[in-house]
Amino acid sequence: MGGTVMNFCILPAGAWGTAVAIHLEKLGQDVTLVPREPRQVEEMTEARENKEFLPGYRLGESMRITHEYQPALSEAEVCIIAAPTKFLRSVCGEIRKSLEEAGSNKLKLLLTLTKGVEEGTQQFPYEVIQEELPGFAVGTLSGPTFASQVAGQQPSAIVLASTLGEADAKEIQAAMSGPALRVYRSSDLKGVSLGGSLKNVYAIASGCCDGLGLTDNAKAALQTRALAEMHRIGTALGGETATFYGLSGMGDLVLTCNGTESRNRTFGELIAKGVSIDELINVRKMTVEGYRTCLGYHKLCQEKGIDAPIIEQIYETLYNDVSPKEGIERLMLRGLKAESL
Repeated sequence: MGGTVMNFCILPAGAWGTAVAIHLEKLGQDVTLVPREPRQVEEMTEARENKEFLPGYRLGESMRITHEYQPALSEAEVCIIAAPTKFLRSVCGEIRKSLEEAGSNKLKLLLTLTKGVEEGTQQFPYEVIQEELPGFAVGTLSGPTFASQVAGQQPSAIVLASTLGEADAKEIQAAMSGPALRVYRSSDLKGVSLGGSLKNVYAIASGCCDGLGLTDNAKAALQTRALAEMHRIGTALGGETATFYGLSGMGDLVLTCNGTESRNRTFGELIAKGVSIDELINVRKMTVEGYRTCLGYHKLCQEKGIDAPIIEQIYETLYNDVSPKEGIERLMLRGLKAESL
């Protein structure tokens, strides 16, 4: 594990991008972290810590920190893009401009850490990258991982789905794997992306259970049926069955529905306790991917005739003022059926 030494460029320097940078640097990889602003570069270089987004975790001395895209990209074999969905297109534009100015590059893979779908187009992050930066192999990294725990070297596992050929995929897999993070390969980009976005919606429902004070029975039932629904939606949209029972499906669902660090779960919990959505989104400025993602999947499932009762009730709670308690009652009192996927 650890593989041969490869050059990784990671941009920008949010919590998850910083955590991956810390992990790779500890493996002895050649890492450049690219914050958005010169101010961040100065602060992080001096403190050897990303106090703004991931405080408490040291940035290794060999890690380079710069806000200049061109020199970082000209040497990179893997560019890891950690921009939020709403900024992804503009970041891709900056990457394209920098690569054009550099004249040559060593890039083998454009790898996104972003989950969810782009509002308006409903495209997955890897599809946005393919559109904005054609001609490169693309991939996505997804699975049950919180940034702080990866940075803290807690044993974790994740899946790397890409359009790479087998030899290059194995090389990058080996370079990114080590004692604290085991990386699996996949070619199911669509399925891995679907799992990574759908789980955020179900985590809101799980948080509602917490906010209502429901017990283990309720959460276990919800998450089991959420997995069945995720599989039903995912395979209807082109994902592979095995993917939804893997790290980016079941694994990420379990973590996001139960983890105390899950923003989507916390959002659902606070809604069920009576905090308004406007307060959480517009005043507290919570980052809740599942809020907008729910809207897109609800519309898509209706258009394609996909049975998705949990998505439907989360949508009713988020957009039509149906209380979480009533939403759960509606799920419990639906027509009875045989258990199925």
